[in-house]
Amino acid sequence: MLKYAAVVLSAGSGKRMQSDIPKQYLDLNGKPVIYYSLKAFEDSSFSSVVLVCGKDDVEYCRKEIIEKFGLKNVTAVVRGGKERYHSVFEGLKAVGEADYVFIHDGARPMLTGEIIHRLQKAVVEEQAAVAGMPVKDTIKIVDEAGYVMKTPERKLVWQVQTPQCFSFPIIYDAYHNLIKDEEEGVLIPQITDDAMVLSYISDHEIKMVEADYRNIKITTPEDLEIARLFIGQKR
Repeated sequence: MLKYAAVVLSAGSGKRMQSDIPKQYLDLNGKPVIYYSLKAFEDSSFSSVVLVCGKDDVEYCRKEIIEKFGLKNVTAVVRGGKERYHSVFEGLKAVGEADYVFIHDGARPMLTGEIIHRLQKAVVEEQAAVAGMPVKDTIKIVDEAGYVMKTPERKLVWQVQTPQCFSFPIIYDAYHNLIKDEEEGVLIPQITDDAMVLSYISDHEIKMVEADYRNIKITTPEDLEIARLFIGQKR
């Protein structure tokens, strides 16, 4: 059987949430936001899940989330790094054996088994697959002063989500080479997701897979209210 692992990112702050509590630990219908992502991977029978958290949050995550809610397949809790890509690489190093790895932002609690299954099928076929949805609005590309430069064709524009999933050797090598370049003084471009790391290192094709418009990222207080509504509907 194929082995699927997940790296769930829980490092982050509550600045835009106007909260002293990091957004991934805020209460969402009786459980912390991060719980829902971890539970989704557990319910999908992933062989291992690595939780990457802030440097001071390891014991909190173990006791107040994993032990408290009886999550069985979280195999490691590791400290994140300075940038997102450092945190992901720390997670990848803790995965162990896996054929494919899903990298997921723990601030997206609406992950479902259906999304995971769709991505599993795609990553086996393509080796690199990213969750997302076609945009609903017209998108404008602007210059630094805010003036419109061009309007891309809407049917070709997607909003990117997570999980982003890859053949484990492919994405591990991509991150390893990115970190190596950084250590050697190479100027690293701004990296905002995992697909960018793979594209930075290679020309490997990446398949976009339809997920769900409800698979939102909690960034502002309004997002939390929307997530509460969605969670209530699921129940």
